[in-house]
Amino acid sequence: MFCAIDFGTSNSAIAVLGKSADGEAGMRLVELEPGHQTMPTAVFYFVEGPELDGPPRAFGRAAVAAYVDGLDGRLMRSMKSILGSNLIDQTTDVGGGRGAKYLDIVAGYLKHLKVSAERQAGAPIHRAVLGRPVVFVDDDPARDAQAQSALETAARQVGFDDVQFQYEPIAAAFDYERGVEREQVVLVADIGGGTSDFSVVRVGPQRIDVLDRKSDILANHGVHVAGTDFDRRVELSAILPAYGYGAYGPGSAGAPAREVPSGVYFDLATWHLINTVYSPGRVAELRSMRGFYGEAKHYERLMVVVSERLGHELMARAEAAKIDVANGGATRIDLSHTERHLAAALTEQQAVDAIEVDIERIVAAAREAVTQAGLTPAQVDALYFTGGSTGLRLLANRIAAAFPAAQVVRGDRFASVATGLGLHAQRWFGRG
Repeated sequence: MFCAIDFGTSNSAIAVLGKSADGEAGMRLVELEPGHQTMPTAVFYFVEGPELDGPPRAFGRAAVAAYVDGLDGRLMRSMKSILGSNLIDQTTDVGGGRGAKYLDIVAGYLKHLKVSAERQAGAPIHRAVLGRPVVFVDDDPARDAQAQSALETAARQVGFDDVQFQYEPIAAAFDYERGVEREQVVLVADIGGGTSDFSVVRVGPQRIDVLDRKSDILANHGVHVAGTDFDRRVELSAILPAYGYGAYGPGSAGAPAREVPSGVYFDLATWHLINTVYSPGRVAELRSMRGFYGEAKHYERLMVVVSERLGHELMARAEAAKIDVANGGATRIDLSHTERHLAAALTEQQAVDAIEVDIERIVAAAREAVTQAGLTPAQVDALYFTGGSTGLRLLANRIAAAFPAAQVVRGDRFASVATGLGLHAQRWFGRG
């Protein structure tokens, strides 16, 4: 028995060998949470609780929910970024007088994936293909090798005896490669929650059975701009003005009115900073700022958000609104949980205007990847879109416009890398 693991920065997935409804054997994604084949790459360590096979922890959506609900403990996210750093062998405080090595945190998450897969497969799993980015660490081959070694160590620590790696953009391109009849150049656009990554990949029928595909990655480039940045800008432009963002104070003694302090709004629109707004010191500071507001309603609504800890809910509604207008049209954002009948409107054009700067940076990164490959836009045969944020029509269309000769292909936004890794695992472990 073997599996394939997409250990992602934001979300992860795992595939195992199984059978479809018609009895055909193939790699199938594991349902990691009810109704979900992908799971947030997140671990929450509780301050209190029994130690059962390690410190008291929650994984995935349960981990995020524990953090949002304000439970005592520590949330660990973006664990993949730790792999190439000196932190990996260090111990960090996870609350309750407990400490955990970063490597053990990664291993604990991988074990949770492994146990879920074994439960569905009905057998122990000791062989795995893991995805890896083209580079874990830019311009530092030694640290890049260290990152892969650390991930392999974590995998072996939880019981994988045979560990192989495949590049994530190659895995994403496998689905497209199965249907091509000649060698082509594909620009893989992987745009998730935190980064927009572009890889120029060579595919073709004569290459499909080659196991080492590193030479087929012609270039790789990316920027740390993606879905969470879009959500932040949408919240600031469409939702937070109702709570005082961009508003002015009353003015006095003939002096012009000043804009109310914006720091609290930027923090409310930044996922990992929201809980800092609820600290006693911060709340006391905000309670002293009533006089800064010319419109009393703005201040009252803000304090409802702070006192009832509704910051993450506002961000969730910004994300939902972004998705609602992704394919055109407009939406009404219900804000009645902070004030009866309160709502905001968002149109596709407003969303475009809000994230225009981000879109320009992402398109520029796509062009740069092709330039680094020594190619022109006209030499790109296909664009392969994967990652949750590629569901935004306005973003995908702008990228496609930069490569007008390329065929546009949409993979599974959330699972194409895991599916491709599964195909590679089947080829690798099925050789004998």
